[in-house]
Amino acid sequence: MKLNNDLLLLNLTADFGSGPSLLHPVLILDDEAGHTLVDAGVPGMEDAINAELATLGLSLKDIKQVIVTHHDLDHIGSLPAIITASGAQVWALEREIPLIEGDEWPQKRPKPEQVEQMMADPTVPQPRKEMIRRMSALPPVQVKVNRSLRDGEMLPLAGGVRVVATPGHTFGHASLYLERSKTLITGDALVSEQGQLGAPRAQVTPDMTAASESVSKMAALDVNTIVTYHGGVVSEGANGQLRRVADEMAGTDG
Repeated sequence: MKLNNDLLLLNLTADFGSGPSLLHPVLILDDEAGHTLVDAGVPGMEDAINAELATLGLSLKDIKQVIVTHHDLDHIGSLPAIITASGAQVWALEREIPLIEGDEWPQKRPKPEQVEQMMADPTVPQPRKEMIRRMSALPPVQVKVNRSLRDGEMLPLAGGVRVVATPGHTFGHASLYLERSKTLITGDALVSEQGQLGAPRAQVTPDMTAASESVSKMAALDVNTIVTYHGGVVSEGANGQLRRVADEMAGTDG
């Protein structure tokens, strides 16, 4: 779905063990600088991504760069196939690079002995066990990052895209702010459901204090539209919703 002249929202379906779930990578459109994909779904999604791009007469070959918000498998899973098809460069915040390239163990991926413990733990809900089983069975994805991004850096894409470091969900999580359309792409720094914005999920956010600070940082921006990877578009009262979540988190982060 084309949100505006600068942005295509992708709708991809994944199943983590508790039923179908929608993922929302986005394509930043720029005929001069080249089109930029933000995040890349789980492994095996390259054909579905290609089909979404085809709605604008585009294909994977038209992707010039991929900005990775963070290294979780549901954000980089199809990245190797996309790079092979397009020759695209990969950009990410500096702190996230060793996690994407495989020099550090993925921050939230349990090690084999931890998986065994969780599977045997009767207090772990069955849907979570199924998700852990499925995700841990997939090999880690490791790709070379071509460009290190900095907090506050302005990228010459689509009228200006500001890099916003938003740690908490991972060490080097990045969000993106499109100046021209006042659109905020949050990755997993926020979630939403049916147009209602919410805080990141605590069970998959190791540092909720940092996450709260990141949301307060984003709340200082003038935002018309918010795009969350899990949940999609928030447009009605986006600024107010963002401030509400920031205030709620600041009051509960301890």
